[in-house]
Formats: sequence, C-alpha cells, structure tokens
Amino acid sequence: MQVRHRHPWQVTPAQARDIQVTLAGQVSRECQVGPVGLVAGVDISSDRSGGLATGAVVVLAYPGMTLVEKSVVRREVDFPYVPGLLSFREAPLILAAWEKLDCSPDLLLVDGQGIAHPRRLGLASHIGLLLDLPAIGCAKSLLCGSHGPLGDEAGSYAEITDGDEVVGAALRTRQGVRPIYVSVGHKVDLPSALSWVLNCCRGRRLPEPTRQAHVTAGGQGDGSAAKRERQPVGPI
Repeated sequence: MQVRHRHPWQVTPAQARDIQVTLAGQVSRECQVGPVGLVAGVDISSDRSGGLATGAVVVLAYPGMTLVEKSVVRREVDFPYVPGLLSFREAPLILAAWEKLDCSPDLLLVDGQGIAHPRRLGLASHIGLLLDLPAIGCAKSLLCGSHGPLGDEAGSYAEITDGDEVVGAALRTRQGVRPIYVSVGHKVDLPSALSWVLNCCRGRRLPEPTRQAHVTAGGQGDGSAAKRERQPVGPI
C-alpha cells in the first residue's frame, strides 16, 4: 500500500514541533468510519540499545479478530528520543511496514496517543493523517491532561481534559485492570473511538489489534514496562 509522505523526516526537534502544529490543524475529529471488515493494529519495539527497532502492522478481520495479514520491518532508527516527538522516531518504521501490506484496512488502532498530546498530534493522529484513514490512539500511559475517577467495571471511562479541552478518555476495558487512554487519531470522534476499542477487546486489557501488533513486534506482556521511557521527563 502506498503512503503519502507530506513532510521530510530528517528534521531537527524544533522543525518537528513546527510540523506537528501545522498537521494538527488538519486532523479530523468527526466520525468518518464506514463499514469495517478489516482492523489494523500497529506497534513498535526497540532494542535496549535504542539503535534497532521493529515495526509491526497486524490486520485482523472484524468482528472475529482472526488474522488476515501482518507486516514487519526491522531497521535502525535515527531520530533521537525526544518527549512529545515520538512519531518522528516511530512513524517511518510503521509506515514502511504498512507499505508492504496487500490488503486495505478500514480502521487503524495505534499503540500511542492521538490528540491527547501537547500539540494535538500524537503517533495515532500523525499516522492516521498520512494514511488518510480513521485512526484511534490506544495508549498505556497518560501524556498530557488529567482525569477523574472511573468505575471498576469494564466500559467505565473518565474524560481526559487538558486545560478546557477534552482530549481523550481513560477507559476501563476489563474489570480490575488499569485503564488505557483512548483518544481521537483521525476521522473519528471520541464516543466512536471508545466503542471501537471496546469492540476490539477480547477479555484482555488491550484491544486485540494492538496487542497482536505488540507481540509481533517482539514485545512482551502488555508493554507497560517497555513504554515507560515514553513518559515525559521534561518540556514536551
């Protein structure tokens, strides 16, 4: 599948932030999800050294969640780890794996943030925009904003607000487990995003497409430990 690259990837952090601000204004927060027969999940796993990474795209049939196709690309990543600029490090690898797909997914679930990002362009929004595809961010940790308490039962959620803006929701996908953080990626609204994530869960904390992408990329468990480095440790 072809990917339309709308900007260079070899940029400075300052240039990357400017690109994020420009692209954020082009993200659609209206639901444009049509009939869904194929759902894709994407994730990336990095070596402890930080030099090599594996990007994976897994495509599942909906609603059965059976495997249709998967694509894996492994190579060096050269953009430094900078809080808030994760997509410039990971998106090129994910898009390279996407280009190897034969099928055409209808919906994309991303292990990362959508608009729940300081400049409203996390990995899910960035990839969704470049693919012009409905996309949902399904992150394991909170990058910006805050939320109130939510119930313990599956399906309970609490809106995430950043200032006066609702940017996502903390969603309990299984009773007794930690919530995940769902946000609009592109061409979807928040109520629809929450519904699709719950529909794609199969008794686990993570939706099946991103869970299988995590495993395919070489991750272990639910990825929580591997993602801790993505927490902001300074200005983002």
